[in-house]
Amino acid sequence: MLASPGVTGPTPPRRVPLARLPTPLEPSPRLGAELGIELLWKRDDLSGLELTGNKARKLEFLLADALDQGADTIVTAGGVQSNHARATAFAAARLGLRCVALLRTPDPAHPPALAGNSLLVRLAGAEIRWLGPSEYRQRDQVLASVAARLSAEGRHPYVIPVGGSNALGSWGYVTAVGELCQQLPPAWRGLPVTLVVACGSGGTAAGLAVGLRLAGWREARVVAFAVCDDTATFQREIAAISAEGARRWPGLPVLAEGDVEVDDRFIGPGYAVPTEAGLAMIRRVARTDGLILDPAYTGKAFLGLATRARELGPRVIFIHTGGVFGLLPLGPELVEGGA
Repeated sequence: MLASPGVTGPTPPRRVPLARLPTPLEPSPRLGAELGIELLWKRDDLSGLELTGNKARKLEFLLADALDQGADTIVTAGGVQSNHARATAFAAARLGLRCVALLRTPDPAHPPALAGNSLLVRLAGAEIRWLGPSEYRQRDQVLASVAARLSAEGRHPYVIPVGGSNALGSWGYVTAVGELCQQLPPAWRGLPVTLVVACGSGGTAAGLAVGLRLAGWREARVVAFAVCDDTATFQREIAAISAEGARRWPGLPVLAEGDVEVDDRFIGPGYAVPTEAGLAMIRRVARTDGLILDPAYTGKAFLGLATRARELGPRVIFIHTGGVFGLLPLGPELVEGGA
């Protein structure tokens, strides 16, 4: 039974207001019926324009900490179409901070043309440094090295991990559960509910799962659809994030590996590589419910939801984590076959 209209437990850390909150919880006008479930959209794609998506909630906590530590430069990393890098660049600009974004590309000597999120990262004034696949696999060390060089130059860097996914960033979704509890339709209270979310670094799923426990919402569960890496990797990461949180803020629940279901069957060829099934689902959602999904995250996660709808149902909330700018580099292939 849902114990309260909000989350209890440790006092959340300080945050700076960045996201447009609360984001709406909206019914699916047609698609849910087609899938045979009651479907609600948690519209975190409406958390802002330049800060659209789930990263804005995390950055509220992370950038408050950066300011408290006297940082003047934010250093982070992501893929070439990183929603996190784009949101971080704009949030840093809003707060008067510099930003360095390390973006992955197959050949750093010949980086891709700026488009979509990468174009917006530069528009916000961030410096882009391109990393090849081998460097990106060692991104934590590279981030530390860049921060050390900036310190040697007299700057005061603050490193944010990929996706803002650490214990501090996960507070964005611990607190989001309280918001969701207040929005939940009365008819859903006390009944099983599945929260579905894309999983690219683990922080959003970890925050949701911890928030559910703090709220006493025992009927709800989180199902995360991986967009890179495998189930075991993300279950370890989610457990590690929660363990870090419990160490820093006693009273936060600790998640064991396996406490959050992670489904890795809808990744396709790789991270941010669209599949025809995923593109077809993006077209279907746009034309049925009038919402925009993206090829790297929400398109793949919603494909997983639709494929498993009756198993996940009968009541499902899709946490729409944004990603609209990631569509822009696709061009005509997005609508081919479905026009």
